[in-house]
Amino acid sequence: MMMQQSVFQTLADPTRLRIVEALAAGEQAVGDLVRAVDIDQSGVSRHLRILGEAGFVAMRPDGARRLYSLRPEPFRAIDDWVGSYRKLWESRLDRFDAALSRRQQDEGQK
Repeated sequence: MMMQQSVFQTLADPTRLRIVEALAAGEQAVGDLVRAVDIDQSGVSRHLRILGEAGFVAMRPDGARRLYSLRPEPFRAIDDWVGSYRKLWESRLDRFDAALSRRQQDEGQK
């Protein structure tokens, strides 16, 4: 499975990553995010737009406010991508463990 490079480019920005971390606590208004990431509202709005275009963030109108929350799909895709490498390394480590166990048994029989 190929992970889109843009997913990582989106999260590589420190401000966007702080916004994602702030939204992990739950749905928040722009004002809450401005206080959480300590940049001005126009900056937060710009980063929210980028996160929204990349599929990380959903917006829900609530009267005059806009509430933002994380969407699970991109995080599932990242987890699946990392999981494929986890399986690769676990398999290699299992083979290494088996080889080490055989070697220890062989040395114990001498």
